[in-house]
Amino acid sequence: MLVSMPGKGKFGGLGTLVYDAAMKTTKRLFGLCATLLLTQCQSAIAVDEAAQALVTRFWTASPQDSTASAQQLQDAAPDALTLHAWLQAGPQWPQDAPTGELHRSRTDAEGTQFPYVLLVPEDYDPRRAWPVEFNLHGGISRPKPEPGESFWRNGYDQLREPDRIVVVPAAWDEAFWWFDNQADNIPAILHELKQTYHVDDNRVTLSGVSDGGTGSYFFAFLQPTEWAAFLPYIGNLAVLRNPAGRVSYPLSFDNLAGKPLYIVNGENDPLYPAARIQPYIDLMARANVEHIFRIIPQGGHNTRWLPEERPAIERFKAEHVRDPLPERVQWATDRTDRYNRNHWLRVDGLREQGQPGRVMVERTGNTFTVTAFGVSDFTLLLSPEEVDFAQPVQVLVNGTGVLARKIEPSEQTLLQWAARDRDRSMLFAAELPIHVPE
Repeated sequence: MLVSMPGKGKFGGLGTLVYDAAMKTTKRLFGLCATLLLTQCQSAIAVDEAAQALVTRFWTASPQDSTASAQQLQDAAPDALTLHAWLQAGPQWPQDAPTGELHRSRTDAEGTQFPYVLLVPEDYDPRRAWPVEFNLHGGISRPKPEPGESFWRNGYDQLREPDRIVVVPAAWDEAFWWFDNQADNIPAILHELKQTYHVDDNRVTLSGVSDGGTGSYFFAFLQPTEWAAFLPYIGNLAVLRNPAGRVSYPLSFDNLAGKPLYIVNGENDPLYPAARIQPYIDLMARANVEHIFRIIPQGGHNTRWLPEERPAIERFKAEHVRDPLPERVQWATDRTDRYNRNHWLRVDGLREQGQPGRVMVERTGNTFTVTAFGVSDFTLLLSPEEVDFAQPVQVLVNGTGVLARKIEPSEQTLLQWAARDRDRSMLFAAELPIHVPE
């Protein structure tokens, strides 16, 4: 059984913002003139070898060297728009980056090591951008893998694809996919990958099997910015609200706007049968979330269906390229220390701590129209690709004008967000903090 729900963007009910698939083909209409002007200006900016060398040093810098490399790049750039063009052009990726099956580990600030495996095609060529696919495994209640121990599950050795880089991270009983440490780890692995390999920023997907499928839901609901699409297989998003999963997150289905999902569950799965998942699929449909729900007839808790389903899955991935700077964004959250950002929107303050708030924003040229509930403060991140910095920026919040002035682009802001995101298609030259009128 196949159920397909295309996204349909609109403000509905209490102003809820949901994904509009049609915007993919008509986006940026109001800002087209400014964008064309910017593109023409940037094309005239020569990125010479010296500038590219500075970008390369900045892009590949260790945490210890990041401040110095950023300062050198800032000193060399005559203005913010030139620096933006340099960062968009990117570094010189190494020609001799390792390929094949690579076993690696990342160490976080607390000293915890997070093993992962990279599968890099032997014909990897840094002259073009490569899609990346993360695969989250199941069975995460086991102890942490010992050094040299394989944490691969059945079927993961079949993930090798000739046209993409595949990442298989490890999870264990103290690092579930939906714990804070993995919420930091998974994007950090992606950012490290981008320092060595030429990654297509807008073709990065997150798949997962069983517990890994539940992990895919976690990132879709709470931390979606990096990802083009999510593919939860035989998972259950209800685990994210269940004490058995050792967490209880508020799940706003409106947070799935703009992030399509390809969901697969077995009809006779003894753990997560499709019938148990169906009510959540119905909520996605009500929120106009773009998704496909594939029910495997007589299917159990396994991926025997994957070879037959793979052509449809690959079409889904190919058809869903991330829009890094969507014209409409929204976010609902009950905290501001993390899980409070969606692309160019960040929630900074809530009317009542621990109580959820929601912000919905539509950008038309230099005008931002905002609807906010339960939120006291938020930040808009401004990209030179979407905002004409030569003209005033206007912000309307709940019908009240709160700002109407020119905003100066900042080299320092560009470098801070470039270092944080490692994303050349999503570069921000200004932070615009906004207080919501009472």
